[in-house]
Amino acid sequence: MREGSLDAPTRHPIDWTNPEFYNEEALDEEMRRIFDICHGCRRCFNLCDSFPSLFDLIDGSATEELDSVSSADFKPVVDGCTLCDMCYMTKCPYVPPHEFNLDFPHLMLRYRAVEKKKGEDSFISRQLSKTDRNGKLAKPIAPIANWASNKDNKAVRGLMEKTLGIHREAALPKYNSKTLMDRAKSTPLEVNKDAPAFGRKAVIYATCFGNYNSPSIGEATRAVLARNGVETEVVYPGCCGMPLLEQGDIAGVADNARSVSAELCVWIDKGYDVIALVSSCALMLKSEWPLIAPDEALVKKLAGATYDVSEYVVNIAKKEGILQEMEPLEGPVSMHLACHARAQNMGAKGAEMLRLIPKTRVSIVERCSGHGGSWGIMKGNYETALKVGKTAAKNVLKSGAPFIASECPLAAEHILQGIEKQDPEAAKKLTATHPIELLAKAYGLD
Repeated sequence: MREGSLDAPTRHPIDWTNPEFYNEEALDEEMRRIFDICHGCRRCFNLCDSFPSLFDLIDGSATEELDSVSSADFKPVVDGCTLCDMCYMTKCPYVPPHEFNLDFPHLMLRYRAVEKKKGEDSFISRQLSKTDRNGKLAKPIAPIANWASNKDNKAVRGLMEKTLGIHREAALPKYNSKTLMDRAKSTPLEVNKDAPAFGRKAVIYATCFGNYNSPSIGEATRAVLARNGVETEVVYPGCCGMPLLEQGDIAGVADNARSVSAELCVWIDKGYDVIALVSSCALMLKSEWPLIAPDEALVKKLAGATYDVSEYVVNIAKKEGILQEMEPLEGPVSMHLACHARAQNMGAKGAEMLRLIPKTRVSIVERCSGHGGSWGIMKGNYETALKVGKTAAKNVLKSGAPFIASECPLAAEHILQGIEKQDPEAAKKLTATHPIELLAKAYGLD
């Protein structure tokens, strides 16, 4: 038996349709097996809050070993996991193919799936995970919804904290009365036939965040690709299911995977590549869906044709070359490598893309933002989320860059909130954005 593995991590399909997956005794046995390995290693101590919670639990027990820790005390360890996959991808020496077969994030997912099956999941979390419904409801009243959710609206946010458990200071995504799908239909773009990449075709998967909350990401993507000769279409069959995954609703994710892959594969058959606008959604299409629905041919087909938006632009630059008609930005960029971008195992594509802009210094921030999707906005997690992201915020401040870019826009906003806590005046001079928006800005397309 090897002490650790130097092999590339591999993952097993999630056996969620097997009744044994929900056997609580078997789950507890597996949790104790894995927790004991984590206790003896502790390489992951500085990642999310799960590991400090686990180690404090063990260190404070009667024997200072796992045998004297009650299984009833495991829940804070599970609740601290944001499913970022960084322990699996970057820290743990015992992931498959090592014989210890340790997959901490998917163990936490299994625990939540058992909770879901028993009806112990939170009502509020279930409502927050219904992103399509929430986006459709907010669209016709977007100005009112944004006024109500603004953190400066002390009265309403105080009420939201008491009733919904959303921390009153947490920045919440804004909604738009005109979605990305609406804008794409009403704003046709002329494709540059003289560009080296002319002839490429890509379908942009809008994602719920890109469609309802931040359509500017999709608009920047369309404009940059059109300038570089790529014909694009924008589609949004539905959410990728990441919010459902966070709640342990694996069946809900599988349903979304089937419906979304069926529509996107029609475009693949027409010769289109698939671009996901947000790193979490790209990760779902590329990696999580094939593990949840391993026998679905369309899911597998989609996984092989999907690109993160930064990855796609870099691919064009390397294969055909991109137009160099760009102007330098007004200062350097702090490029945050979002956990779900790193988990795609594609390299620092956001930074590679920004380095295509002439005379632009790019500083990489390779620490977790702490946000974790809907996890970081909740009252019980918000302060911990800021604590986890404190190093990332310090690194941005140290860089002196006026731009914070991240392929996870929520992560960039959360880092900015952390900077506001450390240096309010410096925070006023910073702009949080997606890297594709900075590329569009360099092209003069913003």
